Parts: sequence; structure tokens; C-alpha cells
Amino acid sequence: MTFKGVFVTGTDTEVGKTCVSAGLLHWFGQAGHRSAGLKPVAAGTMLIDGVAVNEDVRALRDASSVTLTDAEVGPNQFTQACAPHIAAAHEGRAIDRQALRDAAQTLAARADWLVVEGVGGFCVPFGADWDSADLACDLALPVVLVVGLRLGCLNHALLSAEAIRSRGLRLAGWVGNVLTEPMLHCSENVATLNHEFGRRHQAVCLGLIPRLADTRPAAVAAHFDAAALRRAFALK
Repeated sequence: MTFKGVFVTGTDTEVGKTCVSAGLLHWFGQAGHRSAGLKPVAAGTMLIDGVAVNEDVRALRDASSVTLTDAEVGPNQFTQACAPHIAAAHEGRAIDRQALRDAAQTLAARADWLVVEGVGGFCVPFGADWDSADLACDLALPVVLVVGLRLGCLNHALLSAEAIRSRGLRLAGWVGNVLTEPMLHCSENVATLNHEFGRRHQAVCLGLIPRLADTRPAAVAAHFDAAALRRAFALK
């Protein structure tokens, strides 16, 4: 596949991938690019006005500058908020690899930049013989790693980065997201991450997101390093 985009993954579940993905969609849109969000696999829905809605899918849909439906953004949505292959099995469904590649290609044709949000961490099973890392390889997009800034983040971040590199993917950069505040020695942890990501992967910090009362895409995007993003994605 050859199209412009980014694959957003995280050091774990609930580390802010959706907020960062929506922020990137907003940032690309504000920079004059047609942006489209894709959440290939999403687990966990709630009923809103009688419609089953996945919050992550809806957030990406709303942040995209291209008009999309929930089904286009989230081609595989499951009711239970659990590991996706387990949710699929309980619904008597399977996650089709080719269908996800086709969904990405279809949306990419309608946008200048596709922002694909993974599920959980980088290696999450989708079936008996493939996982979310395989999908990232299929799409062959540069990866942005969202690091949940809390105790243990150094090991989680560096192991995730090693897994990304072992699949032959380019780590475009990382975004730190403060999960606990105050985080003990936060600045020293960030400095260590900057040093290790630079030393090991030549990857830079693309933004640091503090604890925000307003998590709308524009508020998140305000904490991105615009110059670093432009360099990471070769934008003028």
C-alpha cells in the first residue's frame, strides 16, 4: 500500500491514543490537508439514542476533515470492551485481514492523510495467527507511539519501540501523555525518554500532553510540536 498516513499505537490501553489520534486529525486539517480517521478494530459500545456507539470511533469521525460515517471509521466494532479476538468470538464473528486493508485503502483515497488508531498496545491478537502489529505492517505507515507518562513508562515505551522496529516499521516519533499528576520526577522521565528514543531510534518527541480538563482535538493539538511534526512527515 502506498498512501500518506500514520499508525498511532500506545504503550498500553487507556494511554490516550484516541485523544492523540483526534488531535493529529485536527492538526492535519488545520494545516490544509484532508484528514480521515480509521479505527480498524474497536471493542466496547454504548447505546446513544438507540444506536450502538464506540466512543473512539465517534471521536475520530468527528475530528476528521472528511465527512465519514461511524461504519467507515470503525469497520469492526464489537459490543464487549475486551480483547478484540475474544469479543469477536463471543459475537460469532471474525476479524478479516483483507477487509481491514481494503478499508484503509478506501479511506486513503478520499483523504490526504489517514490517521489509523490501533487497539490497546502494539501487539494485540486479532485471530489465531495474526495481530495488530501485522496490520501495522500491512499498512506500512510510520508509527507514532503514545507513551502514558506514569511509573513504569520507561520500560513499556522502550519495549514497544523495539517491537515496532523489529517489524521493520519507522518510528516517526512519540507523544507523552500525563496519566497521573503529579507524576514523580516527570521531567526526568521525559528527559530519559528523549535520550533513549533518540539514541536507539532517532525518534523525537512530537508533543507532551498535560492533564487536560478540555480534551477536544484542538486542545490536544495545541500541545503538539508543530515543527517536529512537519519534519517527521516531511511537510512544508
